[in-house]
Amino acid sequence: ILLSIFVVTNKTINLDNNIHSYILSIRNNNLNNIFKIITNLGSSSCLIILTIFILLFIKNKKIGKNIILHLLLALLLNQFTKIIFARPRPININLIEESGYSFPSGHSMISLVFYGYIIYQIYKSNINKNLKLIINTLLIIIILLIGTSRIYLGVHYLTDVIGGFILALIYLLISKNIKLEKK
Repeated sequence: ILLSIFVVTNKTINLDNNIHSYILSIRNNNLNNIFKIITNLGSSSCLIILTIFILLFIKNKKIGKNIILHLLLALLLNQFTKIIFARPRPININLIEESGYSFPSGHSMISLVFYGYIIYQIYKSNINKNLKLIINTLLIIIILLIGTSRIYLGVHYLTDVIGGFILALIYLLISKNIKLEKK
């Protein structure tokens, strides 16, 4: 709530602009290409392909169905929130084209919901403790890199990404508590 108030009252603009100034100073073709690849890990097409893969190859079909449910609900929540805040995207610094509003970052939010749910399922599973740690650490790194890519590519402000992550965490905690998944 506090972040939302700061965004609406433009209290975050200096922080957001300073971050973009720094990013503009370190941009290069190699990083541009790397972050364009990373951002795709949070795209709708990538998450749909990963969900289909999960539905086809994971024995527990309930997990795949829950992922679909979580993605749809998170997408609706994100779009509703974007309409409420109607924050314009950064201009003249974007390396890729995006449409719609900026706050909160959809890629950041949806990625955290998707990969966060997978982290939760791995945590609950019976697989080796060290393997759990390795996989979940990699998934956390992917989530953070997707958020970073949105800022680097100039389609979101830092506070958009933080807002997307916070909203995703709230969503995951609430969905866990209201038992969207039956035991």
